[in-house]
Amino acid sequence: MKIDIDKLTEAELTDLNNRIVERLRFLSQMRTHAQMLEFKIGDRVSFRPEGHRGVVGMLTRYNRKTVTVITDDGQRWNVSPTLLRRADDSHRVRDPIPNVVPLRRN
Repeated sequence: MKIDIDKLTEAELTDLNNRIVERLRFLSQMRTHAQMLEFKIGDRVSFRPEGHRGVVGMLTRYNRKTVTVITDDGQRWNVSPTLLRRADDSHRVRDPIPNVVPLRRN
């Protein structure tokens, strides 16, 4: 498809620009959504924030553009799914007792 932009008016160029920007946003959202679906709630994931060591945690929530990851030490991160990788748990020592807190019934 070829568009001769030299013959378009300023209003037509502005409209074309708005449509292009909207289409690019849509394509980006679709790509993010597709990558988000590669992971399930409860998956162990890792990512490397700029200026930090690698972070490992559990995916706990899907957000509109990000996912929420809670690390083993309790930190909460909202991360683009494009930055996530499946965590390699081979180096992690499994606790014999699960990390569960019993709740009292009243």
